[in-house]
Amino acid sequence: MSTIRLGDVAPNFSAQTTEGKIDFYEYLGEGWGILFSHPADYTPVCTTELGTTAKYKNEFEKRNVKVLALSVDGLESHKGWVKDINETQNTEVNFPIIADEDKTISFLYDMIHPNASATATVRSVYVIGPDKTVKLIITYPASTGRNFDELLRVIDSLQLTAYHKVATPANWKSGEDVVITPVVSNEDAKELFPKGFKEIKPYLRLTPQPEN
Repeated sequence: MSTIRLGDVAPNFSAQTTEGKIDFYEYLGEGWGILFSHPADYTPVCTTELGTTAKYKNEFEKRNVKVLALSVDGLESHKGWVKDINETQNTEVNFPIIADEDKTISFLYDMIHPNASATATVRSVYVIGPDKTVKLIITYPASTGRNFDELLRVIDSLQLTAYHKVATPANWKSGEDVVITPVVSNEDAKELFPKGFKEIKPYLRLTPQPEN
């Protein structure tokens, strides 16, 4: 079993999904991506999560993010489950769900944590950048559903900090002040951040969020 860490190249794979066979890199194209794992089909928390993913698709698209889900059950099971998701969550599943019956991808992405379950995946989230490297990993236990507003928040942060020499403080939300990274001198900061900045400490300088 491999271990995936931040900054690693996300392994490519081919897979059967509810929308046909895909190549992961081709599916992502030049944009950002999220790969979700789900412990099993027809489980209550996963049903709510996949319904929520569908409802948030417009928000992901605004951020140039494609989503892809995975469960260790088979394609026919997935198709029946999608009908239940659409019915119970009042939505239409609008993204591929990978069938990973042999757990090849689950092991490739270290989604099986044997001390939690020998067979089911934990709730892993991988955010992958346009350079195909892993930018964020969040791992939840099978019993706890994900917070999708938090996923959007961290994607906003990742995309902002990828292109500007800033970091985002605790509880930051898009539109709020950000922190200038310590490697930037005050002289350079005057040029890089024309809206100005406030120096609270030499290492703690706040500036309005730069425009993308």
